[in-house]
Amino acid sequence: MKKKSKILISAFVFAALSLTSGVLWAQGKFDQPVSKPLVILIALVALALVPILLTMVTSFVKIAVVLALIRNALGTQQIPPNQIITGLAMILTIYIMVPVGMDIYRETGSVIESSSNQGFFSQATVALLQEGFKKGREPMRAFLLKNAGEKDRVLFFNLAKRMRKGPDRESLKSDDFMILIPSFVVSELSEAFQIGFVIFLPFLVIDMVVANILLALGMFQLSPITVSLPFKLLLFVLVDGWYLIARGLILGYV
Repeated sequence: MKKKSKILISAFVFAALSLTSGVLWAQGKFDQPVSKPLVILIALVALALVPILLTMVTSFVKIAVVLALIRNALGTQQIPPNQIITGLAMILTIYIMVPVGMDIYRETGSVIESSSNQGFFSQATVALLQEGFKKGREPMRAFLLKNAGEKDRVLFFNLAKRMRKGPDRESLKSDDFMILIPSFVVSELSEAFQIGFVIFLPFLVIDMVVANILLALGMFQLSPITVSLPFKLLLFVLVDGWYLIARGLILGYV
């Protein structure tokens, strides 16, 4: 089990590094021998981008937003705290992304094993990163393509064509990462807000009913939010809210 965990973690980290190096390589940065200071600089930039890449190209965006909206709908202020929300989002993200990580490792396993025998800032490592990017990008591309909305892909593809000139337009493809990543993020945010709207409705009804009852009783000094909170928590527990939320989020990527 520990071995599989290390494999998956290394696969995702390697994929992020490979994605960064691949973008630079595609722009012609590695056409000539790269000096060691430049290799170090690229490696540091890649490491800094790893957290951003792992959150933006995975299910973390939608899950984190949905969980935050649930907390706001319940009106529990800082309960669960931000650390719990982020931790649960990360756990569900890892659970969802395990199949993609296994596919990446199957494609780049030989490259990862070869890189362990090379210096981290060596020229050979740069070459291995390029090779790893070529092999490991397809599983990630397939995941982004599957979960990015078609309307969003068309939008960013057309905008990219308008922003580019001449030969650059001809080389542009609808499944390029520069198209898929923003399309995926926008699609995830859109779906998260749709889920949040559905979740908010029953709690909004409870708030309105409680507010009207308090108004009819003339209890103006009593906060409706304070009174409605136990009823909203009771409803959430009775319908097994956490089970339904986790199930719905995971099945959204099946």
